[in-house]
Amino acid sequence: MMLRKKSLSDLIQELRSDENIINWHEIEPQEARTKPIPESIDPRIKAALGKKGIGELYTHQYSAYQTLRKGEHIVAVTPTASGKTLCYNLPVLQAVAEDDSSRALYLFPTKALAQDQKSELNEIIHEMGIDIKSFTYDGDTSPAIRQIVRKAGHIVITNPDMLHSAILPHHTKWVSLFGNLKYIVIDELHTYRGVFGSHVANVIRRLKRICKFYGSDPVFICTSATIANPKELAEQLTGSPMRLIDDNGAPRGRKHFVFYNPPIVNKPLNIRKSATVEVNRLAMQFLKNNVQTIVFARSRVRVELILSHLQELVKKEIGAKSIRGYRGGYLPKQRREIEKGLRDGEILGVVSTNALELGVDIGQLQVCVMTGYPGSVASTWQQAGRAGRRHGEALVLMVAGSTPIDQYIVHNPEYFFDRSPESARINPENLIILVDHLRCAAYEIPFRKDEEFGPLDVTDIMEYLVEENVLHRNGNTFYWANQSFPASNISLRSASQENVVIVDQSDVANVRIIGEMDRFSAMTLLHDEAIYLHEGVQFQVEKLDWDHKKAYVREVDVEYYTDANLAVQLKVLEIDKTLSRRTTAIHYGDVVVNALPTIFKKIKLTTGENIGSGPIFLPEEELHTSATWMELKDVDPAIGTKTLEQLLLGISNVLKHIVPIHVMCDRSDIHVVSQIRAAQTQLPTIFLYDHYPGGIGLAEDVFKRFDEIKAAARSLIKKCPCSDGCPSCIGTEIEGINGKQKSIQLLDQL
Repeated sequence: MMLRKKSLSDLIQELRSDENIINWHEIEPQEARTKPIPESIDPRIKAALGKKGIGELYTHQYSAYQTLRKGEHIVAVTPTASGKTLCYNLPVLQAVAEDDSSRALYLFPTKALAQDQKSELNEIIHEMGIDIKSFTYDGDTSPAIRQIVRKAGHIVITNPDMLHSAILPHHTKWVSLFGNLKYIVIDELHTYRGVFGSHVANVIRRLKRICKFYGSDPVFICTSATIANPKELAEQLTGSPMRLIDDNGAPRGRKHFVFYNPPIVNKPLNIRKSATVEVNRLAMQFLKNNVQTIVFARSRVRVELILSHLQELVKKEIGAKSIRGYRGGYLPKQRREIEKGLRDGEILGVVSTNALELGVDIGQLQVCVMTGYPGSVASTWQQAGRAGRRHGEALVLMVAGSTPIDQYIVHNPEYFFDRSPESARINPENLIILVDHLRCAAYEIPFRKDEEFGPLDVTDIMEYLVEENVLHRNGNTFYWANQSFPASNISLRSASQENVVIVDQSDVANVRIIGEMDRFSAMTLLHDEAIYLHEGVQFQVEKLDWDHKKAYVREVDVEYYTDANLAVQLKVLEIDKTLSRRTTAIHYGDVVVNALPTIFKKIKLTTGENIGSGPIFLPEEELHTSATWMELKDVDPAIGTKTLEQLLLGISNVLKHIVPIHVMCDRSDIHVVSQIRAAQTQLPTIFLYDHYPGGIGLAEDVFKRFDEIKAAARSLIKKCPCSDGCPSCIGTEIEGINGKQKSIQLLDQL
């Protein structure tokens, strides 16, 4: 007898009675809001849209088109799958239909996204029947095609790295693009934050300078997922005033957003059942009932683990082939095939890293399951946006891991639902990054003495570069004075001058460079035997050649990650701001960090337990950066030195997890160090510093939001169900005292 398949509504009702559910949040459905397609749009474009079933525009698409026609720059912010692409394709195609010499430049953060958007754009162009040439220009573009793109491409689709190193330095080959550039599209704006965003802001300053040289004044079209400061970020990135378009007119069905906390299996240590095991069990229920489901996991290893388990669990009912994996490292052909299978409904389930978080078109699925908290409110909403057909119910399930960050989120749902997503921060004026791009800009076009770069007068920096023999001054103009070509040595992903190159030698016949990293980060992430993650793929470092700045890696598949210990000496160079309180002082300023890596630990992915360690042999490195630090003035003398050290370490452990949530950065971007007696004051001190030369504004943000971060750290420790400290809060029990209670008291003192 065939068992009746349950509907999603039935499965949602069953789930409601599960005792491990901590929070159930419902988002009401919304009808589509539309406006007629403007009269001014070319009839051929109108006909092409009609063939795709588009008879009217959503309100945000209509507003974007009308605002751009007035010559204003826009940033469009609407949820995943709400038709943002049309916000830029429509005005661009209209401009080319009106004037064949018009050009547009599309910037996407990844190659996969650029390819995906190109195929969508070409479908419309094909239906229009106009000869509009759109090309992707990236590392895979053949030399023969490159010439055609430069001369005849109406729409050039590329990424910031390619623009920086291959297009701007050779602008004389791109005269028809720069002389006729009408629109610059920056998609997935929220990805341009931190060091990468600070670099890209300077690349755009160089781009605007070249456009001005050729006599064009392009309009910027930015699109972003939900972040707290889209207008501010777009204006910082482009240096142009922006009009915010956020009147989302796309329809959506009812959505259930559920937080699930796995049961505790070891009460004294507060160890929970593995999130991966629970994800497998939950996803299996949906897949067996033919409910189309996407599962997100944090690493490539997790993806492959969950995928193989699920294929095994459901192969009798629906066949293993109906569930696929998706991550960086898959070939483009394979990825296209998976995307198409999801859109057509042939593939029932997909297990993905955050590669599917960005706007690749996979249609709309019914259920999204996340293995752990994705790391930011913005990322979580992006992943959640993958579930939810335009009509009908959708379910988003976040299954928490044991880490402090996951436990904080599930025990504080109001933090997540009541708060706007994080602000994305960049600091284009970081001196190291700025000087790099001024060198590139001077190579591209000589600088006049009174010329500004963005909002800055950079004459002093130009004079410095003359002294360094990088530039040569003639009258009021600075010229490039070097044989070398600066952009090729500058990575947009790092703030350091000297990078370590990462060489993949998994395939002896095809040894290739897969990335680079600044020296300071390389000490803890690329030492011998470290597990390095690249696009979700795990590599083990076989040898770090420190003198020649090369790390040789090989692909592996292991169930652990590595974490290095740094012996850190901090010295305060200058105090910029101070908050004085009765029992504490909080400062922000410049510091110099001397760091020596000592040992590394192997930590099991599923439980977070330590399963091995080893020494690291590397020289000491020095880093000048910005920091926020807290000094404790009146500590109870009854607390011994050793106990105080453990308490400060415990609070640092909590802050290490809490701070990235509040300042929207990666865990490796900001470091936390505690000292029993700081060099200057001899007081117990906790330092939080930007892990980049010159700093990128994260520590300053901690200073501004100190009370909010302190309250979050206190709440995490207090709400942790352990009796006296565990890996989900302060790290461990502290002998002889109630570590949790004492940590809260110390935080209150701050």
